Amino acid sequence: MTFHFARLSLVAAALALAPAAVTVVMPAPAQAQAFSALRQAIAEAAASDEALVAFYRDRDFEPVWTVTEAAERRNALLRALGQAGAHGLPASRYDTEGLRAAFRNATNPYTRGQADVMASRIFLQYAQDIHGGFLDPSSIIPDIFQDQPHRDPYALMTEFLDSNPHQFMTTLPPQAPAYTRLMRVKLELEALADAGGYGPTVQAGSLRPGDTGPAVVQLRNRLMRMGYLDRSATAEYDASLQAAVVTFQANNGITADGIAGEATIRAVNRSIEDHWNEVVLAMERHRWLNDGQAPDRLIYVNLTDFHVRVIDDGEVTFVTRSVIGSREHQTPEFSDEMEHMVINPSWWVPRSIAQRSYIPNILAGGGTYLQLMANGRPVNPAAVDMSRYSVTNFPFDLRQPPGPRNALGTVKFMFPNRHAIYLHDSPDQYLMEREVRAYSSGCIRLDDPHDFAYHLLSRQMDNPQEYFQSILRTGDETTVELEQHIPVHLTYLTAWVESDGHIQFRNDIYGRNARLSSAIQSLGVVMPDVSS
Repeated sequence: MTFHFARLSLVAAALALAPAAVTVVMPAPAQAQAFSALRQAIAEAAASDEALVAFYRDRDFEPVWTVTEAAERRNALLRALGQAGAHGLPASRYDTEGLRAAFRNATNPYTRGQADVMASRIFLQYAQDIHGGFLDPSSIIPDIFQDQPHRDPYALMTEFLDSNPHQFMTTLPPQAPAYTRLMRVKLELEALADAGGYGPTVQAGSLRPGDTGPAVVQLRNRLMRMGYLDRSATAEYDASLQAAVVTFQANNGITADGIAGEATIRAVNRSIEDHWNEVVLAMERHRWLNDGQAPDRLIYVNLTDFHVRVIDDGEVTFVTRSVIGSREHQTPEFSDEMEHMVINPSWWVPRSIAQRSYIPNILAGGGTYLQLMANGRPVNPAAVDMSRYSVTNFPFDLRQPPGPRNALGTVKFMFPNRHAIYLHDSPDQYLMEREVRAYSSGCIRLDDPHDFAYHLLSRQMDNPQEYFQSILRTGDETTVELEQHIPVHLTYLTAWVESDGHIQFRNDIYGRNARLSSAIQSLGVVMPDVSS
């Protein structure tokens, strides 16, 4: 989606509107006794925070904010706090005005000590929030297992003091272009909301080329406001409107047929507030992944988009469709490193799946194509008295050997993790043609697993396709190590911005963003001047 606004000037304007930082001149202690009292005040104010106690103790409890030479440090903090809202942060939790007042009132050893520690606490809160996220997502949604990159408070304070304060503040947010693009769109949405939003919703169940009437006008007007259509006065669903619908559908994960069916009308009628919330949540999710260093290669599995992407040096170099966990068996969010692939894999059935889908039939005397395994060796089911066992105490593992109907297909890609999640081929490729692809028991199935393998191996050999196919032809289960382990992010972005500026939206397939949005709103992060 492209909006009709000057993007960079919007960002600059938003930052310029941040409250101007004040220069506070602190009175110097008149005598050693007063400075001793200041140190005592700092020690008392920091006493409840172990990290701050250690930080100040190693500096003999000298102030770091409430001295005249710390003016730029204070101003850098106040300016950053004034811009917190532009990053979708809960600005009220930083008490910027309270900090300004504390600086103004720092006229004696006690109030100076209190103001100094208050500034350190607020700095650490802001720095951790903008660097690694302000939510604790796993406490809201158990299926989120992201290890947020929160930094050591002592090291954070020390590094800040040793750096140019204004420059240091700019290094704290995610540096990825994807984050900057989201921030820009957030500001554009706010400006568009202030100008009236998207306009009246479309009052029709579906529309198609050739239709005329008020509902077509409503569709035309909303697509114009969203930036998909040039200004027009037509009331007919003509070729230009059809082309706009196709682009809108592609940017919203809907089959791009140019017909405004139920799913398209529902997406067109989403409010600007909904879109703003999705963008803010996407920015927060980027902070959860903000390790400060962008690897030259990584793998993104975006669950809401049903696609897997390889990113090389910041550019998408490979994309394939995927199937994710069903709503009943949701794929978790976490990060790890891909270490190897297995060609001609066998499938060791996870215990939960075995108990649900296979063991009851085996106990009832039914046939099975799976091997019963004990201590790594096959067991003949006919030699086992099944009446001795139940679903819960069944002593055997279940294995499906390599083969054309193996549940994992011909290859799996491993990033060993406690969730037993990995990427793999699948014999059920027909599912890849569906728009919503949530059918697995949690693992990620790939549409183009062989091409994916060739792409990953291309960095360590000249002819990856022939190498892969030669192993595949043997039929033997074979592990191939990746010489360079690749970071893998299983994430859940319902909004992102392509490098060409078009914003993408996807449905909240698992309902996770609805819960996270409620948490964010409870902290006061809401869109200003909301309009539909």
